[in-house]
Amino acid sequence: MKPSVIIIGANDFQNRLILEAKAMGYTTHVFAWQCGDVGEKTADYFYPVSIVEKERILDIARAIRPAGVCSIASDLAAITVNFVAEGLGLTGNGMVSAMTATNKRLMRRAFEKAGLPSCKSIPVEEGMDLSALPLRYPLIVKPTDRSGSRGIYKVSDPKELPRAVALAREPSFEKKVLAEEFAEGREYSVEYLSWQGQHHYLAVTEKFTTGAPLFVETGHLQPPKHMDAKTLARIRNLVPKVLDCLGVQYGASHTELKVDERGDIRLIECGARMGGDCIGSDLVKLSTGVDFVRAVIETACGIEPKLEPVGEGCVAAIRFLFNEADLRALERIRKENPEALYRVSEILPIDGHEIRDSSTRYGYYILTAKSQDEMQALLQKAGL
Repeated sequence: MKPSVIIIGANDFQNRLILEAKAMGYTTHVFAWQCGDVGEKTADYFYPVSIVEKERILDIARAIRPAGVCSIASDLAAITVNFVAEGLGLTGNGMVSAMTATNKRLMRRAFEKAGLPSCKSIPVEEGMDLSALPLRYPLIVKPTDRSGSRGIYKVSDPKELPRAVALAREPSFEKKVLAEEFAEGREYSVEYLSWQGQHHYLAVTEKFTTGAPLFVETGHLQPPKHMDAKTLARIRNLVPKVLDCLGVQYGASHTELKVDERGDIRLIECGARMGGDCIGSDLVKLSTGVDFVRAVIETACGIEPKLEPVGEGCVAAIRFLFNEADLRALERIRKENPEALYRVSEILPIDGHEIRDSSTRYGYYILTAKSQDEMQALLQKAGL
C-alpha cells in the first residue's frame, strides 16, 4: 500500500505540492473549502473541509494515518499543518512556534527579545489614543494575523491613522492591528529549508510591489539583480537567528526584509512555510536547481531532505496581471519571446475591479532567462 500524505489547501499554488507528492509515490489527501480549485480534481482524495477546521481535519487524519502533513504558502494552513502534525506525532514545529510565526504581534515580540533588527512596532488596542503613539511617521498599519498583502496600509499623516486602523482590523481574524515604523529600502525575501534545527539557505528573491499605500506584489525575481555578496553574507548570518528565535526546526521558511541605501537590514516578518506567489513552488527550483517542493514533502514525512541541485539554475521571475496593459505585455512576450514563458496561469476576465491584495489579481506568468541582462529586457517588456 502506498504511503499517504495530507495537504492543506487546494489552490493553484498548492497544486504544485499535490502533483509532486503523487510523482513521489504518495497517495494525496487534500483538505480545503470546496470552491472549484484545481487541487480538488488532482488530489487522490479531496475533503471539502475548510483549512481552519483543524480539529475536524485531525479527526479524519487519525483514520488516514499519513506519513506527513504539509502545505506551501498559507499562514492559516501552516497553523493547521502543525496542529495535525503535533496531534499525530509527525514532523513539525509545534503549535507554539506555529502561532509565533503566524501572528505578527508575537513575532515582533520574539524579534525584540532576541535583539534582531526589527521595525519598531506597537499593538493598536481598541480605544487607544492614536495621537500619542510613540512612533515616527510614516507608519505601516497591518492586521496581526493575515498575509498576502491583506489589510496593509502606509500612513504618512496622523489624520489618516484612524481610518487605516479600522480598515486593517476588518480582515483580521482576531481583530487586532499592529502599527510599525516604515522601513525604507529594497524589499527581498529569503527562502530556507530546516532539518533538525539546521537551517539551509536556498535563495533570495527581489520583490516588486505597487508601492504605497497597499504594497500589493506585482512580481518577483530570483536571483536578485540588486544585491552584492557582502549584503547576501549578512542576510545569511541573520536569517538562521530569526528561525531560531521563532522555534523553527523543520520545513520551509520565508523571511521578508528590507535593505536600505546604507546597507542596513530591517526584518519585516518571517513565515515558517514556503513563500507564496510561486516563489517556493517554482522560482527556487528554476533559479537554483534544488527541488524545494520535494524537500518540503520529505521533511514533513520525517525523511532528511535532498538539497543537491537536480539541474542547472537560471534567472527566473514571475509577473502578476493587474490590468489590460499587463495582458498586452504578456501577449507581446508570447509573440516575441515564447521560449521565455515557463508557465502561464489561468487568467480571469479583466473587469476593472480594484486590486487590493494578492487574492484579487487576475493571474500570472513565469519567465526564465539565461542571464540577468536577458531577464531585465523581458521585465522591461512586462512593465516591471
